[in-house]
Amino acid sequence: MEPPRRVSLPHVPPAFVPSGSLFFITVCTTPRGENQLAYPAVWAELRTATEHYHIAGRWHVPLLLAMPDHLHLLAGFAATESMPRVVAAWKHFLSQRCRVTWQRDFFDHRLRIGESHEEKARYIRNNPVRAGLVATPEAWPYVWTPESVAPLR
Repeated sequence: MEPPRRVSLPHVPPAFVPSGSLFFITVCTTPRGENQLAYPAVWAELRTATEHYHIAGRWHVPLLLAMPDHLHLLAGFAATESMPRVVAAWKHFLSQRCRVTWQRDFFDHRLRIGESHEEKARYIRNNPVRAGLVATPEAWPYVWTPESVAPLR
């Protein structure tokens, strides 16, 4: 019996999905369980790259949160941008810059009508609490929102 093979996910929203729709995206490092992201220097690069892509209009990210071995973000993409290409370019830049080893793919879930952006953001913000890393979401330092830092110059 052959071992199971990993299936590549398409990450291409159907044509009926409006441009700018929000997606809940999870990107994992490899190996899992090893802290590669929750370091101040790596976090600074993650923030800067996320903000740069945000300001450049490659994506709209209302929330990014890094855990030690994965990160979550809410992101919307313009019709002129491809989600897989934007995420891949961002991951490539960060792997070169910070030596982060990413898993090959990522998970995405489009927020559908009736799914609350605020509810998903609360779920993301509570991830470090559920993992036992901090007592409150506000105590976790590895969170970025567009309002949390000054614009790039």
